[in-house]
Amino acid sequence: MLLNPVVVSVLVLAALSLARVNVIVALLIAALVAGLLGGFSVEETVSTLVGGLGGQGETALSYILLGILSVMVARSGITQKLIRRILPLMQGRRATTLFAIAGLACLSQNVVPVHIAFIPILIPPLLHVFNRMRMDRRAVATALTFGLKAPYMLVPLGFGLIFQNIILDEMAKYGMPVELGQIPLAMAIPVGSMVIGLVIAVLVSYRRPREYRDATGDLTTPVFGSPDPSVDSEGWTRRHVVVLIGLAVTLVLQVVFGSLVIAALGGVLVIFLFRGERWRTSDELANGGVTMMGTIAFIMLVASGYSTVLTETGAVDDLVAAASGWIGDSRLLAAVVMMVVGLLVTMGIGSSFGTVPILAAIFVPLCAAVGFSPLATAALVGAAGAIGDAGSPASDSTLGPTSGLNVDGQHHHIWDTCVPTFLHFNIPLFFGGIIAAMVL
Repeated sequence: MLLNPVVVSVLVLAALSLARVNVIVALLIAALVAGLLGGFSVEETVSTLVGGLGGQGETALSYILLGILSVMVARSGITQKLIRRILPLMQGRRATTLFAIAGLACLSQNVVPVHIAFIPILIPPLLHVFNRMRMDRRAVATALTFGLKAPYMLVPLGFGLIFQNIILDEMAKYGMPVELGQIPLAMAIPVGSMVIGLVIAVLVSYRRPREYRDATGDLTTPVFGSPDPSVDSEGWTRRHVVVLIGLAVTLVLQVVFGSLVIAALGGVLVIFLFRGERWRTSDELANGGVTMMGTIAFIMLVASGYSTVLTETGAVDDLVAAASGWIGDSRLLAAVVMMVVGLLVTMGIGSSFGTVPILAAIFVPLCAAVGFSPLATAALVGAAGAIGDAGSPASDSTLGPTSGLNVDGQHHHIWDTCVPTFLHFNIPLFFGGIIAAMVL
């Protein structure tokens, strides 16, 4: 089991990432390791990786479009107005601000399902404020990642409805039906463990002040892109209204179609059609969007290819099968092994949504054989699927926060986002999933 291609390649990915090797390079090397250990040649590995790039094509395109929309919002001056309103409420209140950021991020998964789209709009203009408060950005990253993960695990709305329906469908497919209303009960303990991790991060781990240098510009000027000099910084204008309409259209389209590509494209087109931006600025806006979100988009594409290599070699199935052979009749050992397997698989693939179907194929029959209840099984499948999302270098739950916090080059993706979120969420999730399996 220790020489399984998934285990070895994930360890290689983690080691390279911690050594500050670029995430894309680390993913490519880890994919080669997985392919070669899985019996593929170098040519077969690369061909499989390239063939799997399209698995996250829609996600990558949506991130580019969301980047363009974010630049439009920044140029309109709306964000600056928001900062001026909330700035007096933030000064000297680090913990309150961090919990408020976590709460705002929670809304992005269920109530206003725009996922990470709000981060490049809201966070960069706040960096000057965070600097004055001497706030540790690792705490901000932890708060954002909590809001990007916990709601979809617990609340069956927006992305939560998608995630919980995947659990529901996969469990039913393998002979253990469960009601949708039961899944939040199953996920309550794992999510509660994440709340503990968030509190520790905010009040203990990253409580001490940390110094950052200020980028050029005042507190209300985004440190990405260039605000339009023609924008009226004081009063509300027609342009502000058009941009707000564009954001509203984006939200409505996301709810109706469930597609970030359709939603973001619709918002961008509305702003152009109602002349919130002129068509001649489209090149500048596209360049700004690609600059902001292009790296994330490409990492997601490479991560998709990497996950294809893992699955095509059969290494994931072999890992799960080997793990199941260790368990015997022990429910506790079964829970521990399943959480370890979930951590390894999801850390490599970087998507809890994509990992659940892979794990459920073995976990559900195994849980039935050991004697776990449907609620306990749902807790194990959901927690094991979600455990690697935080802390994974290729997860949008970590890439999103980094995109907003590193626009001035002072926030490292691995050490300032992935490591803190791994420590404060994956470790509590590991034990929370086990406890839920044993008591439900």
